[in-house]
Amino acid sequence: MRKRNESVTVEHERAAAAAAAVPGSLDKGCSLRRSLRLPAAAAAEGMKRPLGRRYGLWFRLRKLILWLLGMYIAIPFLVKLCPAIQAKLVFLNFVRVPYFIDLKRPQDQGLNHTCNYYLQPEEDVTIGVWHTVPAALWKNARGKDQLWFEEALGSSHPVILYLHGNAGTRGGDHRVELYKVLSSLGYHVVTFDYRGWGDSIGSPSERGMTYDALHVFDWIKARSGDNPVYIWGHSLGTGVATNLVRRLCERETPPDALILESPFTNIREEARSHPFSVASTQYFPGFDWFFLDPITTSGIKFANDENVKYISCSLLILHAEDDPVVPFHLGKKLYNIAATSRSFRDYKVQFVPFHTDLGYRHKYIYRSPELPRILREFLGKSEHEHHH
Repeated sequence: MRKRNESVTVEHERAAAAAAAVPGSLDKGCSLRRSLRLPAAAAAEGMKRPLGRRYGLWFRLRKLILWLLGMYIAIPFLVKLCPAIQAKLVFLNFVRVPYFIDLKRPQDQGLNHTCNYYLQPEEDVTIGVWHTVPAALWKNARGKDQLWFEEALGSSHPVILYLHGNAGTRGGDHRVELYKVLSSLGYHVVTFDYRGWGDSIGSPSERGMTYDALHVFDWIKARSGDNPVYIWGHSLGTGVATNLVRRLCERETPPDALILESPFTNIREEARSHPFSVASTQYFPGFDWFFLDPITTSGIKFANDENVKYISCSLLILHAEDDPVVPFHLGKKLYNIAATSRSFRDYKVQFVPFHTDLGYRHKYIYRSPELPRILREFLGKSEHEHHH
């Protein structure tokens, strides 16, 4: 009996142990099954992550597209409502390149024979002027004061009044290089920053720029005696130049010649032909109404094509075929208008193109080795006309 009881006890213990072991096994089995499921769950979670990333990317892209569309619509209305914005974009007088130069010290730009002046065309306007003497006077000019430079204008050398384009200052790199070339050819070069440019005081406007140029021209004439005075305008400065010369011709005090480098016909045609505008004119409805009309509303015309009909002096036009800012065809069109104008019937009108292969673009015509000959031949004839 005892043995039987013991065996029953042993069997009971084994059964208990087995029963105890079964749940553990089940747990392990469940754990195993769960572990077998984990890769599938992880795969599903992994799929969600790229989908989430794609959704986030699409959301950001859609947000960017909506923002660009909003700007595309808002900017034209902003320009239309605030014409002063468009005026700023025409003048670009707030762009001062090169930066960090002292306009009171032209010698820092390699112009050791140049004097800095300040003139006052109107009560609240002051303009900064540079006067570079001919190369023959370089040694004498060293260390001299403003009075000496003013008196030097009366020496037997012609004078060029240079009217620069938009952006930058009278100390711009390509402008300084042109002063050096003209000085080496025997010319006085007088240039200035219009009101609102560089260190000149005042608010920019077409009328104001023209009046500043007139003031400087009269200042030169009061000191240059019978020496020829030529006017040279570049880019936007051609608009100032023709405004000035038209006014001088109307008061019967024309300059001895007018030189237009990279000119346009009028500011509307130039704005429409500008690289930044070409795409807009094709794809933006109402481009003229939104962008060009505000220019006119701001009183900005620079109508070279109209002005040349009232100018009576010799005219030389220089234009590079690869000019990306003022298209070559606008300079050629202006020449055709001038050449057929009755006002030029007694004067020489010449157009000089520079081939694309030369790479002079918008502002590097001064590099042309032919420029001295071109000026000598053209201005020599102009001087002959002046004296006879």
